[in-house]
Amino acid sequence: MDKKLGDKVHTALRKLCSGVKEADLIKEEILISQFLKDVKDIVRDSDNPELARRWLELSKQLSKNPLGEWGLSKSPNVKLRGMRDYAYLVIRNNEEPMHFSKVTEKIRELFSKRAHTATCHNELIKDDRFILVGRGLYALREWGYREGIVRDIIEEILKQRGPLMREDIVSGVLKERMVKHNTIIVNLQNSHFFKRLTDGRYALV
Repeated sequence: MDKKLGDKVHTALRKLCSGVKEADLIKEEILISQFLKDVKDIVRDSDNPELARRWLELSKQLSKNPLGEWGLSKSPNVKLRGMRDYAYLVIRNNEEPMHFSKVTEKIRELFSKRAHTATCHNELIKDDRFILVGRGLYALREWGYREGIVRDIIEEILKQRGPLMREDIVSGVLKERMVKHNTIIVNLQNSHFFKRLTDGRYALV
C-alpha cells in the first residue's frame, strides 16, 4: 500500500540480517526488540510486537526453527535436515551435557519425530559439534569443551598452567569431563606422563 514505508521496512530487515551469523539462534522477543529499535524512526506504531513479528515473517533470510528461535533461513539450526540437527537443538536447549538416550527421548517429545537411540548416538559421534564428556554424555563443542581422554585433558591443563596441586588438576578436569574423582587420580599416577614434585605439585614428565 505504501511503497516508501515498505522500502524502509525491507532496509531495516536487511540491516537486522547483516548482524546474524549462520550459527546464531535468537529468542523471538530479543529479535523483535532489536527490530523495533531499527524501525522506531520510520513508523508511529514502533512499540507493537505483533506488527514487528509480521514484518519479520516477510524476510526470506530469517526464519524460525521448531523451538521458536530465529536465525538465518539457510542455517542447519533453523532448516533442520536430520537427526544431528534435532540433537543439537535438544542439547543446546538443555544447557548442559546429556546422555544420548535422553537426547533421543527429547527429540521424540519436542519434535514428534521417530528417533532410534542407536541412530541418534551414531549422529552424535560423527558430528563435529558434539564432544563426548563422560560415559555416554555429550556436550556442545561451542561451550568450550576439548576433545580427548582424561589424560589428554590433564596434559593440556599442565601445559597451559604449569605444575599444579592435585586438587587444582581435579577441578580443572571436572570442568571439561563428567568423570569420577578417582578416574582423574588414576590417570595422574601414570608415571609415563606425569611426575610429582617435592612440593606436592604435579608436572608433565
